[in-house]
Amino acid sequence: MKLHEAVARNLSDHDVDLLFGLIGDANLYLVDAYSRLPGCRFMPATHEALAMQMALGYAQVTGRIGVATVTHGAALANTVTALIEGVKSSVPVVLLAGDTPAEDLEHLQKIGQKELIAATGAGFVPLRGAATYAEDVGTAFRRAAVERRPIVLNMPSNQQWDDVEYRLVRHKLPDLRMIVPESSDLDEAIGIIAAARSPVILAGRGAAGPQARNALKRLADRIGAPLMTTLRGRDLFKGESHALGIFGTLSAPEGVEAIAASDCVIAFGASLNRFTTSKGDLLKKKRVVQVDIDAAAIGRHIMPDAGLVGDAALTADLFMRWLDEAEIPGSGFRDGPLADRLAAIPTISSTPRNGPETVDLPTALTALNDAIPEDRLVTTDAGRFLRYAWAAFPVPAPQSFIFTVAIGSIGLGLGHAIGAAAGSPGRTSVLIAGDGGLMLSGLTELHTAVASRLDLVVIVCNDGSYGAEHVQFVERGMDPSLSLFDWPDFATVARAMGADAVTVAGEDGLSAAIKAIGSRNKPLLIDLKLDPDAIVSMRR
Repeated sequence: MKLHEAVARNLSDHDVDLLFGLIGDANLYLVDAYSRLPGCRFMPATHEALAMQMALGYAQVTGRIGVATVTHGAALANTVTALIEGVKSSVPVVLLAGDTPAEDLEHLQKIGQKELIAATGAGFVPLRGAATYAEDVGTAFRRAAVERRPIVLNMPSNQQWDDVEYRLVRHKLPDLRMIVPESSDLDEAIGIIAAARSPVILAGRGAAGPQARNALKRLADRIGAPLMTTLRGRDLFKGESHALGIFGTLSAPEGVEAIAASDCVIAFGASLNRFTTSKGDLLKKKRVVQVDIDAAAIGRHIMPDAGLVGDAALTADLFMRWLDEAEIPGSGFRDGPLADRLAAIPTISSTPRNGPETVDLPTALTALNDAIPEDRLVTTDAGRFLRYAWAAFPVPAPQSFIFTVAIGSIGLGLGHAIGAAAGSPGRTSVLIAGDGGLMLSGLTELHTAVASRLDLVVIVCNDGSYGAEHVQFVERGMDPSLSLFDWPDFATVARAMGADAVTVAGEDGLSAAIKAIGSRNKPLLIDLKLDPDAIVSMRR
């Protein structure tokens, strides 16, 4: 067979049943060959950036390697921001990128693709030719899985019609469910936990699986600790009586109380970055035990008193075994004075801020959340509405929360939400985005959701501005007009793309939106008209 046919069949034999991308003259034959294979589906995007985002969203929801393809030159350059997002979020993706022939130095689309990819932090694997193609494809998939980041497989177009014998190289991945051996670090960790009088257990995305969840619950019961999560581990302990939500700058009042009263934080699969620790302030005068499967994560942001490389579930059970053997009693922290203080926290209420042609954002998001099935996928673009969106839209489990703001950029939400929907058919995929973020991400990609018949609900927090910049102008007493925009009518554009749409500019519009959610049979866009002066921005 031809080399492009062999690579396509390699994708299928690596269990790739959905490929995102755009075709061009350096990858069209690969995509054609792949699409003809049984059980293989290609989802075309309208822009390369969103094709890569779709692969990121798919990978976050499914736990599998996302796969996308683009052609060479400018097409690959368009994926740079999404590649950086994937690197910062540690999402495994293989991006198959075409390349120009090495001997054609004057090719119009020739760029330094290896150097470009290196600048993003993603990995680079060259497809060397007919003799090594199977090893090269296998290496790309192995590295994506082990390194937990995007890997670009670079495919020169002049090789793709070479004759090859079909081969497959699938690397056996190591079992990462390791447990820390006997060591001074383990002894120190056990000593810290045994001596703690007010411990808190913190779980990050690295401890978001069901085995870790159950093990951490057992440990929390054993030592009398409340349970908290990072943002990316949100809702892991949903429904548990001693779960206090997010640990960090997004903590609810009850979480703040627990953190302030604690003397020990036992973190599993959490990087302890500046948002989780409020630049380290939340961990002052506390002993810290950090457990992570990735040795590089230990001490990356905060140096723990004891750092252990190991699987979250196995290590939690090991802690329990040693505590039981030493007959160490539980702390009683969560059932003692802390419980009394939590009970005394008043309920926080807010006054809706509706204008004559606008809607109150917290009120609207709460109402829309109630109308959408609980078994949903939630993607949030970046913007000053984030606090409201994260508070209003819980998820069934951390894997249902699609994170897009590792690089702090707006405009990455729509592609992620589409990829998540494609990876989890039968579940509603919700995107909450700002008006500027939706414009930047490309409204045209709604057509992809329509053509693929995805169950997608897009909620636009439309204040007619770049919100964070609007706030900064206002806070300095400056004219915010540079941050204000007269966008096209989103509902009209969405309908032109084949989607349903509702504009919400008051309570009547909100009722119409709720009704549309219940009767939807295609992607739905809900345009929430907001007052730019009535939204409190997230602080940078």
